[in-house]
Amino acid sequence: MDLKEWFASRKKQREAEEVKLPLATDEYCALWKQCFQCRELLYTSQLRENLHVCPKCQYHFRIGAMERLEQLIDHGTFHELDANLESADPLNFVDTDSYVKRQVEASRKSGLTEAVITGEGDIEGEKACVGVMDFGHFGGSMGSVVGEKVARITEYATEKKLPLILISSSGGARMQEGIFSLMQLAKTSSVLKSFSDSGGMYISILTEPTFGGVTASFAMLGDIIIAERGARIGFAGRRVIEQTIRQKLPADFQTAEYLLKHGQVDMVVERAEMKKKLAFIIRFHSGSKSKPQSAPPRPKAATR
Repeated sequence: MDLKEWFASRKKQREAEEVKLPLATDEYCALWKQCFQCRELLYTSQLRENLHVCPKCQYHFRIGAMERLEQLIDHGTFHELDANLESADPLNFVDTDSYVKRQVEASRKSGLTEAVITGEGDIEGEKACVGVMDFGHFGGSMGSVVGEKVARITEYATEKKLPLILISSSGGARMQEGIFSLMQLAKTSSVLKSFSDSGGMYISILTEPTFGGVTASFAMLGDIIIAERGARIGFAGRRVIEQTIRQKLPADFQTAEYLLKHGQVDMVVERAEMKKKLAFIIRFHSGSKSKPQSAPPRPKAATR
């Protein structure tokens, strides 16, 4: 055996003797995700391919604003507006930490400057103005900047005579801004009234979860209100209501399906069908004759 072969054999021997350490907790969690509804363990990569919908029970996981835009807007057509608007601290609010520090931490976690992204893009070739809220940034709470960005995209849609789509995912008004946050309910409602008077079409999409001041303002003012399957929607939380009225509420209370049954939303749509449905609605109301694009992949059903 020459020297080269000897080194090669020694290398193979060392590789065989190496003990593989178990994955760290964060590495393991990056590979797997447990469904909150059926408790099935799912490969993260496969879940992402399936639009973050459980293939076993069809539970729709929460997704961020950027992922939502990727799923709904034609590639390369989205133009963000008012990207540099950031919240101030008008009340010098401090609880266990200052509001300023909380904003920095929220931006670090979400990668966003605020809880909503607004802009213009194409949906299967149909132009629309879009605003997407992100629950991962401050619980999707509506402060001064969120309200301002919603108002500005609505005014932009009015000026350009484009349909408006707002996708809500929020815990409600942002308490750190007090009355400045509550003022956004009136501001967004007022600008939507002007948009409606101008003949604009507003589609409101409610996703998991939509609560509080967002539900009490622009989320429920759509000409067409669509809820994503399984989304929880309401004003106060379930436990607060039960403690107030001293009664047990139905198991499906505040779900998208419950609201549809009681006439509070117009339709419940699965995530894989959302883009196709929006494009159809826009074409129907605008009389557009552009060709529909191929439908996005439908979430796979369980095979066992």
